[in-house]
Amino acid sequence: MGLNAYYVPTKIIAGESCVQNSGELIRRCGKHAIIVTGAHSARASGALGDVISVLEANAQRYIVYDKVKSNPSVACCYEGAALARSEEADFLIAIGGGSPMDAGKAIALLARQDIAEENLFGAIYSADVLPMIFVPITAGTGSEVTQYSVLTNDKARTKMSLSSPFLFPQAALLDAGYLKSLPRSTLTHTTLDALSHSMEGMLSLRAGRMTDMLARESICRICACLESIASGSLTDAQRESLLLASTLAGMVIANTGTTAVHAMGYSLTYFRRIDHGRANALLLPAFLAFVGKSQPDRIGEILACCGMQSLSQFSGVIDGLLGERETLSPEEIELFSSIAVKAGNIRNCIAVPDEAAVSALYSRSLSGR
Repeated sequence: MGLNAYYVPTKIIAGESCVQNSGELIRRCGKHAIIVTGAHSARASGALGDVISVLEANAQRYIVYDKVKSNPSVACCYEGAALARSEEADFLIAIGGGSPMDAGKAIALLARQDIAEENLFGAIYSADVLPMIFVPITAGTGSEVTQYSVLTNDKARTKMSLSSPFLFPQAALLDAGYLKSLPRSTLTHTTLDALSHSMEGMLSLRAGRMTDMLARESICRICACLESIASGSLTDAQRESLLLASTLAGMVIANTGTTAVHAMGYSLTYFRRIDHGRANALLLPAFLAFVGKSQPDRIGEILACCGMQSLSQFSGVIDGLLGERETLSPEEIELFSSIAVKAGNIRNCIAVPDEAAVSALYSRSLSGR
């Protein structure tokens, strides 16, 4: 068990109409906002309209940067930062799933700090970052309460993270009503991403009593909703519970980090364009089985939180949610394994797979079994 230390400085405001009721909080952030989001989902959910209404009521200026796509690129973040600078934006509001929120952190950083692209992932960042407010509209990444900005790095042919305590948002506004417009596939994949976060948090070398308590609550809440997600019968109360569970999972990994599941999943997303949450879920059952060989009690704790009796039961539930699995060729498995073992988070686990084990995990998860 890791150190019993815990830190998340983000103010969390949750509940119906919490954006509309946070006018004073938003007013105090600055005079000119850059809103970072994607092209469609923020508008469809109503979140963008709500944020703009508050800004206009406050007589705050704003510019919308809505060019963020899934798995945002480094180039996208530099473009957004250039816009923030040219418009003299003095705070940032990110609306969306993990992609706009992760891009938002990098934009907030680059709008204030002159960092060459080749040094971005290895630089020492200062505290001079645009103040940030995040409005999540998926129950998945938990990025609204983490210090990580996960970006696509084409030079390294994978996803990589910026990490700094200065990248925590000042506030997160959680309104589960924005989840109603999500397609079922997006809801499924983002929920499974949050589940992976909490499970990986419990398997991390940095797990502690505080993070375990949060992870257990998150896992219980998510698993209680999986049947409703599968049947398309999710209630408003369940959406609220899922959004809270996702934020709890973010609070977990903000302190524990992720593990080999994320390290392996990045290649599935980069090379095969598999949704990040789906990529994690494809790998999660096999990874739990791998860890269970040496740490059966810990896996037993996780399954108890799920309300399940065995890994085969858990795997069956995941298979039911994912449907037909993608398959990898032997050449892809070899390439992806060689990339994954170089990731720092692959060693952040109570059972660390070597390259041969990583290859076996890919094969077990995605070889057409």
